[in-house]
Amino acid sequence: MAPRVATYSIAACDLDARQWGVAVQSKFLAAASVVSFAEPEAGAVATQAYANPRYGPGGLALLREGASAEEAVRRLTEADDGRDHRQLGIVDREGRSATFTGRECLDWAGGRTGPAYAAQGNILVSGATVDALVETFGGSAGRPLAERLLDCLAAAQEAGGDRRGQQAAGLLVVQRDGGYAGLSDVVVDLRVDDHPTPIDELRRIYGIHQLLFGQTPKDDWLKIDDALGREVRERLAVLGYEGELSDRLFRWAATENLEERVEGSEFIDPVVLDELRRLSA
Repeated sequence: MAPRVATYSIAACDLDARQWGVAVQSKFLAAASVVSFAEPEAGAVATQAYANPRYGPGGLALLREGASAEEAVRRLTEADDGRDHRQLGIVDREGRSATFTGRECLDWAGGRTGPAYAAQGNILVSGATVDALVETFGGSAGRPLAERLLDCLAAAQEAGGDRRGQQAAGLLVVQRDGGYAGLSDVVVDLRVDDHPTPIDELRRIYGIHQLLFGQTPKDDWLKIDDALGREVRERLAVLGYEGELSDRLFRWAATENLEERVEGSEFIDPVVLDELRRLSA
């Protein structure tokens, strides 16, 4: 029998941003490695309870071929003799959703669906956990998908969560060419595999991710005038970087994993400037 991934999760999408993702929390080591699957322009899949990890790639293959979320759930579960012990949530490329809870899943177990989300959980304190996933997602439209999913996890935990407690959490968001340097489809893929408060830890490392890989609107970048240019040069010198400004700024940024936030030396991302000031103080 497959491992029992008693958990709560939400598979969701933002069709305006063309992003799909999954967020999960469980009293199960490295839960996201079993539960979470997503592919841009195809959809997102969450598989749990006595999890069948093959639902992930299998579901994405069906979605890639044009199957709806409902059809993908039906085809996956009908082909699986262990379906009575499975739980599954899918969102497809058009934001259609479906969830499945086998009749042998342990209480509380169930799911809810709506436009752009499928929320589900098993071995929960109560159905309020899934209700919190749904209400939080529905009340946060317009914000980045990753942040909405993090808030969903926090709200669900506050509502009761997994009745066995906490251990692991994960956040996965994909978008075509939306990841590192525009050369990856993975916008965010963060996991906390074993921690007493995994959602808090996941939010902390998401903050680091945003520092390194987030994007500040170009209208908010600061022009490097004479005064700011002198400050930047002096601070880089303190840190041991000499030479032409654009070169030394990029070399420092690359050392600090901030290269995605640097473009020449005419303007500077305020996040980069704040980090330079902090490190050179």
